[in-house]
Amino acid sequence: MSFPPDSPLVARVVASPNHETRHGVAQPDILLLHYTGMNTTQGALERLCDPAARVSSHYLVFEDGRILQLVPESERAFHAGESSWEGTRDINSRSIGIEIGNQGHDEGCPEFPDVQIEAVIALTRDILARRTIAPFRVLAHSDVAPARKRDPGERFPWARLAAAGVGVWIEPEPVAPGSALRPGDRGAQVAELQRALADYGYGVAPSGLYDAATEEVVTAFQRHFRPARVDGIADTSTTATLKKLLARRAASA
Repeated sequence: MSFPPDSPLVARVVASPNHETRHGVAQPDILLLHYTGMNTTQGALERLCDPAARVSSHYLVFEDGRILQLVPESERAFHAGESSWEGTRDINSRSIGIEIGNQGHDEGCPEFPDVQIEAVIALTRDILARRTIAPFRVLAHSDVAPARKRDPGERFPWARLAAAGVGVWIEPEPVAPGSALRPGDRGAQVAELQRALADYGYGVAPSGLYDAATEEVVTAFQRHFRPARVDGIADTSTTATLKKLLARRAASA
């Protein structure tokens, strides 16, 4: 089985059987970026096309910049798993998934080659030109599944993508000594942090307790927007960066 590629940048279609009709969504409104997290990208391709694995993505970008399409954009690929954003849990139905060949955290977070990132930028720009996807909905897998996922990781160059018109980036507030909220803390300040994270889209409830789920969400936020220190502690740099992002989104609404 094959299909015509959605993007002219696709070098080859390798059709994965792992897809189905989108559920209750006419058009995707999230662009979700992953790393493959496997020893080789060829191995990742084989898994993404293995019917027994029941995983897939719309696109796969190799380290040398080759772009393969595995699932038509019109279809629901199986890349997000259990996840949520802005209260929506079926992220697979709402998103287009791009897997980026990289061995991931288990192998020390290798750098993404320039040629690969240029291909990712070209592909994402092409998708965004054809789709109605807001910049604030260009997300990391770790954003929508912070308890389970770390990809594409703190070494992924989100600032470079944003400079090319893909997604959102603001310069993070510098890491500096000062007060911080941390696991085990309770009170109004914790609830305020949780509400701010939820307002941005993360799946966290304003309980007022800095529990394990809150730590996971703060860690995911840092991976994407404050990668200088990823420790799950909401220091002044983290909270100030979050406030700037919320202000940027409010101004663009």
